[in-house]
Amino acid sequence: MGENLKLCSGAEAVRKFRKAGWSVSRQKGSHVMLTKSGFQWTLSIPQHKELGPGLLRKLVRQAGLAIDEFNNL
Repeated sequence: MGENLKLCSGAEAVRKFRKAGWSVSRQKGSHVMLTKSGFQWTLSIPQHKELGPGLLRKLVRQAGLAIDEFNNL
């Protein structure tokens, strides 16, 4: 099986996705919206102390990254 997903905070997830080429388009309340050309959806990342494993896995999948790629960012 694949590598385990390392949990992180919302702010750390935003930093990792920005390293992967996503850019912050806006923020509404406690959610930061990230966009990237070539992708049809916006990643909505809540600014919590720790993101749940299901949400984080979904965001990584939507971003087109493998779990080990995300962990290494």
